[in-house]
Amino acid sequence: MTRRAVTLTELARLGFADLGGAAAVLRGVPDDVVPAFSAAADPDQALRDLLALREKDPAATDAVLADADAARRLVEVLGASEGLAAFLVRHPAELAVLSEPYSAPPAVSHYRAVLAAAVDGLAGEGARNALRVAYRRELTRLAAWDLDQAEPIEVVPRVAAALADLAAAALDAALLVARADSRFPAEEVAATRLAIIGMGKAGARELNYLSDVDVIFVACGDGVTDARAIEIATRLAVDTMHAIHELALEPPLWEVDANLRPEGKDGALVRSLESHLAYYDRWAKDWEFQALLKARAMAGDLELGEQFVAGVAPKVWSASSREGFVESVQRMRERVLQNIPRDEVDVQLKLGPGGLRDVEFTIQLLQLVHGQADPEIRQRSTLDALAALAERGYIGRVEAAEFARDYRFLRLIEHRLQLARLRRTHLMPRGESEQRAIARGSRIATTASGLVEAWREVQQQVRGLHERLFYRPLLSAVAALPDDGYALTSEQAEARLAAIGFQDPRGALHHIAALTGGVSRRAAIQRTLLPVMLQWFAEGADPDYGLLAFRRLSDDLGEAYWFLRMLRDSSGAAQRLTHVLASSRYVGGLFERIPEAAAWLENDAELTPRTLEELLEEADATIARYADEVDAAAKALRTARRREVLRLSLAAIVGLIRIEELGQALSDVTTAILTGALRLAHHWGDEVEFGIIAMGRYGGAELGFGSDADLMYVYRPAGCEPEVAQKRAEQIVHEIKRLTEDLRLPLELDLGLRPEGKNGVIVRSLDSYRAYYDRWSLTWEAQALLRARGVAGDAKLLADFEEMADAVRYPADITQDAVREVKRIKARVESERLPQGADPARHLKLGRGSLSDVEWLVQLLQLEHAHSVPELRTPSTLVALAAAVRAGLVTEPDGDRLRAAWIIASRARSAMTLWTAKTADVLPPDRRTLEGVARIMEYPPHSATQLEEDYLRTTRLARQVFERLFYGSRL
Repeated sequence: MTRRAVTLTELARLGFADLGGAAAVLRGVPDDVVPAFSAAADPDQALRDLLALREKDPAATDAVLADADAARRLVEVLGASEGLAAFLVRHPAELAVLSEPYSAPPAVSHYRAVLAAAVDGLAGEGARNALRVAYRRELTRLAAWDLDQAEPIEVVPRVAAALADLAAAALDAALLVARADSRFPAEEVAATRLAIIGMGKAGARELNYLSDVDVIFVACGDGVTDARAIEIATRLAVDTMHAIHELALEPPLWEVDANLRPEGKDGALVRSLESHLAYYDRWAKDWEFQALLKARAMAGDLELGEQFVAGVAPKVWSASSREGFVESVQRMRERVLQNIPRDEVDVQLKLGPGGLRDVEFTIQLLQLVHGQADPEIRQRSTLDALAALAERGYIGRVEAAEFARDYRFLRLIEHRLQLARLRRTHLMPRGESEQRAIARGSRIATTASGLVEAWREVQQQVRGLHERLFYRPLLSAVAALPDDGYALTSEQAEARLAAIGFQDPRGALHHIAALTGGVSRRAAIQRTLLPVMLQWFAEGADPDYGLLAFRRLSDDLGEAYWFLRMLRDSSGAAQRLTHVLASSRYVGGLFERIPEAAAWLENDAELTPRTLEELLEEADATIARYADEVDAAAKALRTARRREVLRLSLAAIVGLIRIEELGQALSDVTTAILTGALRLAHHWGDEVEFGIIAMGRYGGAELGFGSDADLMYVYRPAGCEPEVAQKRAEQIVHEIKRLTEDLRLPLELDLGLRPEGKNGVIVRSLDSYRAYYDRWSLTWEAQALLRARGVAGDAKLLADFEEMADAVRYPADITQDAVREVKRIKARVESERLPQGADPARHLKLGRGSLSDVEWLVQLLQLEHAHSVPELRTPSTLVALAAAVRAGLVTEPDGDRLRAAWIIASRARSAMTLWTAKTADVLPPDRRTLEGVARIMEYPPHSATQLEEDYLRTTRLARQVFERLFYGSRL
């Protein structure tokens, strides 16, 4: 045997850590074997164990080393597993197995034959030792095949299945030994049938190198009484377990764990089939059905085992319909996390956050919920189940691929951990040398830090996907469906749809058929979603329109991956969408133009109103992008306004913004489009400075959905004749109107509050306004100016206008005639402007105690006191009301009543627009419309009467305050 010195550089390249020690002893290793150490997980360990083998049995060792391929396999096994190295040192004759490699893991029949042959003719401890040696010989051959793979992560499922098959063969052989050693009469033992049911990883054929093997024992007798059969079978079960894990000359293989049986440790070790089924019918807890998900006839009497599996299957797949089942599974996973010792959380590969349990619990819960109606996903193996869930549309393909990759990654590390010492562990070692060995043995990395970094990344991905899928509300909703919940096209479907609230069940069935028909992935996913979504639609005020709008939205978005994923996986987006669509025709119409906005429902941040600064920046960018294309830029501005109004509509319906925030946000959206339109229009009038003054509810930043934008326009000549300036200003006004016209979402620019009202010119110079207000203005015009606010145009001009307005709207003293005039006009508005036949108690704007009463009272207080109380100088009704309370002009109880009336009337107006897609000012008398408005206002179902009573009571109390303070104020 030729030898040569190996340099330290070569040793480092091979992966040795103890270079000096390796150099000293490698002289005893053939030269052609040395390169094999580069593939070893721990070359130093491999070298030590190789020398121990040569010392124990040089001939057997050298026979393997003489074959280059066998030598490589030996070095890989020794470098990865001290446990197998110890086995080979104990039994060097078994080294020959490395010269007989697998081309692929064999079938279970091979293992059964090999292990049965090993115990044939033997009994007692001799049989047990022979069984264990034969098992470890096959385990060594399997490990050698596994370690020799270029991409071991890809063969994890095959290795896990082979390990489960080898365990099944070991149980069969152990049962043979138990029968041979039995002290019962041979004919009675032969007549006793015993099935060993594999549970957990053993049942799923995804075992680890060193796992507990979870089992359940089922027995019956042919020719012996049931009681006698149970007695004999119990002894056989105990002896079978002992043959596997009782102390003997050859160490135990693994723990046979029967604690998943009925009643756990306190229950009978062996039961009859009938006893098992009776228990699961009457006493079993939710977790026991989850455990039975992977039950498999593993060993012993396979026919009896299959009867057990067939008997429990219907109970497993109906378990999720038990009340609170989904939540109980979720709580169980949370308890597992809470019970991890604090010092182990960061190194737990199995139980910790982002560990194997996160993957397994997620997939099992999805299976149990959806498997009640879909047999295709009733798979035992985690990866097979994951593939079926993806194929059937319950998980996105991308998520399934990520989960599968991450699961194989974690299982590979688990395999290498347990292979190292043939011990059951799930803790990542903290030592760098151990981590490095796992990294090299798994081919994941070459360094400890590389392994840990890759593992942490996988943990984060797994935890995120687990939380998204495991806690999605669709699971609880599907689990709660009635038994016929999936029979959407059955003869009873039409009656069921009518029963849950659809007015046109036949039309609903037509939409359902269109959504679920065909073989596309979208149709498959919709078939899963719709049974639940129909329940959610039915909880809305208008389920028929909601389903129609959902169909249109689905047609618009087609196979969009994000849309289907959002509906299926997000935390509440699907339920939010059904609520929105069944609540608002206004939103349904906007979705037809902007269907992608459905994505916002997944993230509250997307529904947050954008600030005015953000909106103005976008308007500026839009104008810059389109350069001289005025009409294209205006179209983009109108599209942006529709988008933002839709955002606010969604936020309002799902209850994320208050009415005060909504008024400000809608006003900001209006300001943004007017600012952009003014910039586009200003090419008509470079000779003038120009400004837009917000009036009325727009000026007060109190717009609702469907509100007009009350405006006045002001200009100032910039070096041109007055006539030219007036003409240019009028051209700007007309261009603004043209550029903002939107048939899809009308924006009514109302100039009715300008001087002289409808008879006045549409735009005036600042000097003209000043002259008019100095000489001609009426009290109502001063009152209108209370909510005047510059919103767009030349900043200096807007400031000058507001300064001029202050002198008019905040007079040092208001005459008695002026106060009397305000009261007279208010009385005239109530008597003349209220629509004919309208109930004054239900009119949201002009009715008793409604918006008009609150606003006129506040405005009168401002006219009377704003000169001396600066806090009253605000265009906002509610801000001014609060200031009046602080100043002692209104008592706090009176202020609360006025505020409550203003808010409920404002909310009802906007809710009316959202519900009907039309502007309306009367609280509807018909119950269906009133119910729809109530639901948008966040009342519970069937609250139409409650809303009506609340509105009438609130406005009645406000009217009492108004009459006392408004008509009772000084004359």
